[in-house]
Order: sequence, then structure tokens, then C-alpha cells
Amino acid sequence: MQKPSPLPVALASVPFTLEEAATAGLKQRQLSKRISIENVSRGIHRPVAWAFDLTEAARTLSAATPGAWISHVTAARLHGLYLPPWLADSNELHLSKPRRLPSVRRRGITGHTVTVKDDEVEFTNGMWISTRARTWLDLARQLPLKDLVCVGDQIIRIPRPEFENRDRPFGSIGELQAMVEQHKNLQGVVRARDALDLMRVGSDSVPESLLRLAMVDAGISEPDLQVRLRPDDPFSPSADLGLRERRLAIQYDGGHHLEQEQMFRDRRRDKAFESAGWTVLVFSQEDLADGFARAIGRIKQALRNAWIDPAIGSGFAAGR
Repeated sequence: MQKPSPLPVALASVPFTLEEAATAGLKQRQLSKRISIENVSRGIHRPVAWAFDLTEAARTLSAATPGAWISHVTAARLHGLYLPPWLADSNELHLSKPRRLPSVRRRGITGHTVTVKDDEVEFTNGMWISTRARTWLDLARQLPLKDLVCVGDQIIRIPRPEFENRDRPFGSIGELQAMVEQHKNLQGVVRARDALDLMRVGSDSVPESLLRLAMVDAGISEPDLQVRLRPDDPFSPSADLGLRERRLAIQYDGGHHLEQEQMFRDRRRDKAFESAGWTVLVFSQEDLADGFARAIGRIKQALRNAWIDPAIGSGFAAGR
């Protein structure tokens, strides 16, 4: 018996559609004779030895399903959006279709039939996928309110061009509000409206968003974000969160802050605030792990200890 020729390079390490197989020179009847290939869904094959990769799986699923797009949790993961720990490593494959098409019926695929606007789906990285803004709205049905706020804060945050190769946010609160109004009957839309009320431009990370929400839940005044020590100086040291009238600067230092050079910069930043009479509180991953319960206690204690100028009733006479 003649030994089958090796798989074309284009098909050897990724899942593929029948059309892609034909383009590489393999007909459908040839695929069924190869023990190194298995059929995983209608019109989709993969090498038996293929190690699952979410991006490749989503790309192939999109290519094999005209008119559909990758959505929900799958889209969130591929866009790099925040998901809570119980979803963060999910390999679920979610596929959406417009209501005019038959619903998704594929083994192992979670299908959705939805109403969608043309600008809510985009073609990127070789697949059709819901935009970040539409993905946020789709997640409103599944995510708790605080997590939905964190995703929204990610979308509207102003990027740092020197680090991110972009100078515009992925979306604005106005755009998200308009989307919510266009889908008033979508499941989860009430939670999406509630999240919009809590979203703020300026949270540079999910922990910063969660800390801000924890402060509000605890009855503490909502902090300002990215608070400059000298408001009119673009090169001034800044705090992640702060209450200027109480001279309270709050920093969340994540894992990268443990690097020696970053620690030096952080200490210089904090010393600048302290020299100007501010109280500086620094929180870390340990505080995130307990839902910032200990952090809230420290913040309340710092506020109780803050000096209040009787001439103005609250805050300080200087540094406002």
C-alpha cells in the first residue's frame, strides 16, 4: 500500500476548512483516508496531533461559518479583555449569527442568534469577530456588575502611545451608551446601563477599577484617577487614585513593580508626594486577593488622621 504523502505545510499544524484543504491540493475524499487527520465539525478538520490554540480554533470556525462571527467570552479572550478568574482561561468557543440566518448547530460550539449592527463586527487576525464594544455588551448577560465595569474601563481608557502603539481608546462612554440604546431588548442591557454609570476614564488596570469600586461601596468619596501632584505639570509624579482635598495618594503596584528599576521610580514618586505633605498608601496583589478589605480599613484610618483646615471646612489650605 502506498504511503500517504506528508500533509501540506499549510495544514500540518493547524485546523483547516475544506476550502483551505482544496487550496492546498487535498480533496475531501483524500482527507478521510488519512489517520493523521480527524474531522471535528462540519467542514472542519485538524491534525490529530494538533495542540489546541484558541486563536487558530476561532479563525477556522469563523472561516467555516459564513455570516457568523466569534463572540462573547471567546471574543473577550482574543481581544485581551479582562475576564474574572472563573472565565479567564476558558477555551469555550462562542459563535454568533444574525437573526436572518439559521441558528448555530455545531458540536462543542455555543451558538447565539442576535441582532447586530454592521459596525459591531470586524475582520481582524483572519477572522470575523465582535468588536470590543459589542463584546462588552454581550458579556453583560454573564458577568457580575463589577467585572463588567472593569471591562468597560479597559475599553475607554486613554492609552500610552509609547507603550501600546496606539493613541486612541478602543471606545468611548458615548459610543457604549449609543450601543446600549440600540439594543434595548438584549438580555443584560439593564446591567450594562448600571455599568456605564460606574465606568470612568483613567483606570489603568483592573485592580485600580476594583479598588475604586470598593472605596465607593465602603462609603468613601469617589477618588480622582491619575492624580498629578502638580496639576498643571504634565511631567509631575502622579497617583493611580487620590483625594486631593485630603492630600491622600493611593497607588496600586502590580507584579512589574517588583523589578528593581521600577521600585526605584516608585519610591521617588512616593517621596515627592510625601514631601508635599500627602499621605501615600501603596497596595499590591495581596490586597487585591482579599477584595481590598484591608485596604479599605487603611484608607479610612488615613482619612480619620487627615488634618482638616477649619477655614475651609475640609481639605487643606495648600496644595489644592
